[in-house]
Amino acid sequence: MTTYVITVPGTFTADVEDETRTRLSQALRPADPHRTRMGSAQDLDPLTVNEDDTFTIRLAVEADSGPHAEEDARRLADSALHAAGLDDSSAPLGPAVVTGIDSDM
Repeated sequence: MTTYVITVPGTFTADVEDETRTRLSQALRPADPHRTRMGSAQDLDPLTVNEDDTFTIRLAVEADSGPHAEEDARRLADSALHAAGLDDSSAPLGPAVVTGIDSDM
């Protein structure tokens, strides 16, 4: 298994309060990319929100391939959004993309 850092972009289509963002960040914590060598070196936060209400979720996922890691990350991101009280219409996600590989190979 390899650890992948996956980036999932999205957009908040409604106002999202700080409390909701905090719940989202907490829900993403188990897959925090800081737990990888590259995440620590690059200070990758699990959630970045821009002024235009777009956001980026970065997750560390263990998988046997990039496509499987992207699928797992997408599921984790969806689950975290729902845990924070958001749905597909209030925070639609874009395609998940591998942005880093942390392997001892």
